Amino acid sequence: MSTPTIADEIERYVRTGDADMDAWAWPGDFMERGRRQHADLRGALVEEVRRLAKGRSHEPVPANVGVEFTRAKVEPMVRGLFARAEQDIVLATFEKSVVYVTSDTIEPIILNHRWERSAWDLANLFLLSVGAKLLGKKAARIVGMSEETTCYVSPEYFAEDDPFADFIVHEAAHIFHNCKRRTIGLRETRRKEWLLDIEFGQRETFAYSCEAYARISARAKSPAERRALAAEYGSKRRISEERVDPAEVASIIAEAASVRNGWKAILARCAPTRKPRSALQLPREMIAARDRAGRM
Repeated sequence: MSTPTIADEIERYVRTGDADMDAWAWPGDFMERGRRQHADLRGALVEEVRRLAKGRSHEPVPANVGVEFTRAKVEPMVRGLFARAEQDIVLATFEKSVVYVTSDTIEPIILNHRWERSAWDLANLFLLSVGAKLLGKKAARIVGMSEETTCYVSPEYFAEDDPFADFIVHEAAHIFHNCKRRTIGLRETRRKEWLLDIEFGQRETFAYSCEAYARISARAKSPAERRALAAEYGSKRRISEERVDPAEVASIIAEAASVRNGWKAILARCAPTRKPRSALQLPREMIAARDRAGRM
């Protein structure tokens, strides 16, 4: 098989987001190939986004959506999920976590993002916000994306009319399992490595539950109204995400709305079914299993 050319690799990346990790189409040693590949792929992606978005515009982003706006969105969630001594540290990270993907920010995002596929996904997020054709068949129609301690949010956020939707909260909820405690200055132990311990298969369920409960809590003026809004939420299928069971989310929301701290109820429903092993627990289990086998 012939080695793909640089032009082939650029076209493949722009249409699929896929890139050769070894950058064999480019000349030089590994570092030089990677540098040239990065520059060529990202430059081509910027040019294609410019071409597809030309003459189009997205929902305007208000001028007052900085740190205070983000803090107001995520503060109830953080206060409900963390001990008082940790809340301000977590909030200091979260209140600066949101990046709006706009016509002013998309090019720096594409050029500077660490991961090739993520830059491609964010390019498509932007194109969707301006009503342009997406880059390829693999492109997901997303309005937000969370990586490490950053939440990328579409301007479509400001046009959303679903009373139970808040994708700033949704993406912020993903930071809890993306970020280790030591990254933001919290004490880390063998049993407490991540900000929150969430079952892998329940991560989207957790995010959707936090999103809906945040809106319910913000709108309700009493416990009875909170329960009524939870019932209203559960009366209609609102989630099309294949990885999430809408009925399960509705059940979690109903439970959260019926207790004093609904955030803790959400976390409990999405926690791992088995606690992580300590460094000594696994060897002990192996010795016990060996001893049992020896007695058989």
